[in-house]
Amino acid sequence: MTTYYPPIAYTVPAEEAGMLLKTILQKRMDVSRKLLSRLKLTERGITLNGERVYISVHVRAGDLVEIRMETEISEDILPQPIPFDILYEDEHLLVVNKPAGMIVHPTHGHYTGTLANGVVHYWAHKKERYRFRPVHRLDQETSGVLAIAKNPYSHQHISEQMLSGAVDKRYIALVHGVPAPERGDIDGPIDRDPLEPHRRIVTPDGYPSLTRYEVKERYPSASKVELKLLTGRTHQIRVHMTSIGSPLIGDQMYR
Repeated sequence: MTTYYPPIAYTVPAEEAGMLLKTILQKRMDVSRKLLSRLKLTERGITLNGERVYISVHVRAGDLVEIRMETEISEDILPQPIPFDILYEDEHLLVVNKPAGMIVHPTHGHYTGTLANGVVHYWAHKKERYRFRPVHRLDQETSGVLAIAKNPYSHQHISEQMLSGAVDKRYIALVHGVPAPERGDIDGPIDRDPLEPHRRIVTPDGYPSLTRYEVKERYPSASKVELKLLTGRTHQIRVHMTSIGSPLIGDQMYR
């Protein structure tokens, strides 16, 4: 038996009467092309006033448009009773405070003990069906807020907000020394180190990468720095701070 997540609904206002249902879905409900194709193949994926229709129909004022996504689970992630700190949760989103030292998602050599294992167990214990969909990444030794979407629609929207800069993400790091100047932008293209592919380096042929930083506190041989990523490269903060002579304290890979 097919089960669905709670529907996403939209009531057509008078000024949009006569528009194509496809236009309502894409321009008003912001359904991506990929998700729209998926919904069209789902039995109850797209309904108008409770009835399944073609997206080429014209809508009327007061019509109720609903989309429904089939429930999913992460079958490749082993549920484990791992405690984690929940900051916020609703039917579309789970926001957690990831501790330092915890890996977000199972990787080669780390199939258990991750945040994903704990979250999947938590949902299973509540008899809820969700696929583990982190919207962004945090390195193993980085603590902080992590957003996990519960369905493709939520994942699409939050990802777009992050890409557009609507989400203001800031990081706090303790670094060796005091960067000079004490505030500014690090504009250094990043790519894989050809000698050690698991590492990244600043190189003229790399991908454009920009980090904004500001020293917040100074200590005898270290400082606390606030950082804002203007691009999202792997290990960006660690690579950029190392490149200006202030690597993160405790970082075993970049120092």
